[in-house]
Amino acid sequence: MSAPLRLGVAGLGRAFSLMLPTFVQDQRIRLVAACDPREAARAQFQADFDAPAFESIEQLAARPDVDVIYIASPHQFHAEQTRVAARCGKHVLVEKPMALALADCDAMIAACQEAGVKLIVGHCHSFDAPYRKLRAIVDEGHYGAVRMIHALNYTDFLYRPRRPEELVTQEGGGVVFSQAAHQVDIVRLLAGAPVNRVRAATGAWDAKRPTEGAYALLMWFDGGAFASLTYSGYGHFDSDEWCDWSGEMGAPKNSADYGAARRRLASIPSAAQEARLKAAGTYGGAAYVAAHHANPPRHQHFGPVIVSCEHADFRAMPDAVWVYADDRRERIVLPAPPLPRYEVIDELYAAVADGAAPLHDGAWARSTLEVCLAILRSAREGRDVTLPLLR
Repeated sequence: MSAPLRLGVAGLGRAFSLMLPTFVQDQRIRLVAACDPREAARAQFQADFDAPAFESIEQLAARPDVDVIYIASPHQFHAEQTRVAARCGKHVLVEKPMALALADCDAMIAACQEAGVKLIVGHCHSFDAPYRKLRAIVDEGHYGAVRMIHALNYTDFLYRPRRPEELVTQEGGGVVFSQAAHQVDIVRLLAGAPVNRVRAATGAWDAKRPTEGAYALLMWFDGGAFASLTYSGYGHFDSDEWCDWSGEMGAPKNSADYGAARRRLASIPSAAQEARLKAAGTYGGAAYVAAHHANPPRHQHFGPVIVSCEHADFRAMPDAVWVYADDRRERIVLPAPPLPRYEVIDELYAAVADGAAPLHDGAWARSTLEVCLAILRSAREGRDVTLPLLR
């Protein structure tokens, strides 16, 4: 292996916390600097990694010892921070969603192209091994073309502690930008064709959480395949029950914890206190608990997914892919993940160190955002929305 990629981090919040076990265990990465507006987060990073932490992205991007900047800040900052990183000649790994507007995506892509740097968007769950394995089986061609996909996920997303803007759709809040960005990405990967039409409905059923907490949609693809996607973040049914109680991060889940998110939120008297609670549990906060660095026994996932081809149905699970063919049923076991989210580093390292073209590049992530925007438009206008969208 060549020298590790020297990684700077923009934003030491939840996204960084989820990627941290990967960064500290993968020898292809070395954390060398960070930026965050919170003094406590900067102090913890400096203590944990004996590396500098700054207040601004400009200070971080100016560092000559940074090869790649991982942009893990809130959604609304992705576009400008990507442009700053690119201007300074840094490769960019930016969290999903890529941005909140297609024009911002175009500016991000153009900035990275002009600077000659790589742009990769993730983590999104289409990196996950079960979906990649399922797509590889389909690509072998033995079962015919993909005809139909069904994906669903029921979680407590809306009742986890939130900052006020995370409950405002126009500022990137709600389940469409944060969760459909995962589910749409997975289904696009599995369909293997561009989306050409969307019909959607969204649900906003709790006046105290005034943004989309649920959606259902149909997507049609070039070539004739179609997909149904359903998501609810209202904290009732938990679809991990249908994934053998394996949680989204691949670790075992205790079914006895039912309703914990709602109960915790009910004890918080104000939005300001909720925001303080979230900050306290984030990296550098008084109640922050570092993620356990042991490798999860199963792969990460985003709820049950079934793919129908002409001669088989397939079901992706956290530890296997089930094949239901014309003449047999087969369980293809997946080896345990060597690291959490190692697939992200595979793609990043191949792109930066070896010059490989990444799958999750700017154009790919822009197309996912386009579908997310179509979901909101279709639900608002009560009609089918044809893609591509006009800017």
